[in-house]
Amino acid sequence: MASDAPDADEAMVEPDRPTGLVREFDFAFSPAYAKAARPFGISAATTSVEVGPRWLYVRYGPWKLLTPRTNVIAAHVTGDFKFVKTAGPPHLSLSDRGVSMTSNGDRALCLEFARPVIAIDTTGSIRHPGATLSVSDPEGLAAALDLDH
Repeated sequence: MASDAPDADEAMVEPDRPTGLVREFDFAFSPAYAKAARPFGISAATTSVEVGPRWLYVRYGPWKLLTPRTNVIAAHVTGDFKFVKTAGPPHLSLSDRGVSMTSNGDRALCLEFARPVIAIDTTGSIRHPGATLSVSDPEGLAAALDLDH
């Protein structure tokens, strides 16, 4: 689980924000994924993705990911996930060390980072070069990130 202590990348992120400049995206839970996530403190009430003027903040139950928007270098819509590989808590990809925070197996937005980020491990010994987020509007999240920095 991620801690609330900022790492070096998080220190570059401005926490104060005017509310009008923040876009929030909800995770899209399927019934089976919601049931598998519940024991880990993950629900619609404990998850969100926020895009601020200078930062991206993901809350997935007790896990968090915070990074400057300029660290997000690419995004693409993906899907058709296997339940056993993606349901429940965040999952670490053994092939590329990416993190999946998936609340359904149908659609998500896969983000790539210039510098790997902390999400699954509070010590920072595992950093993720990418994150898969199954928000209800993957295209809207990609547009909000405006990757033409």
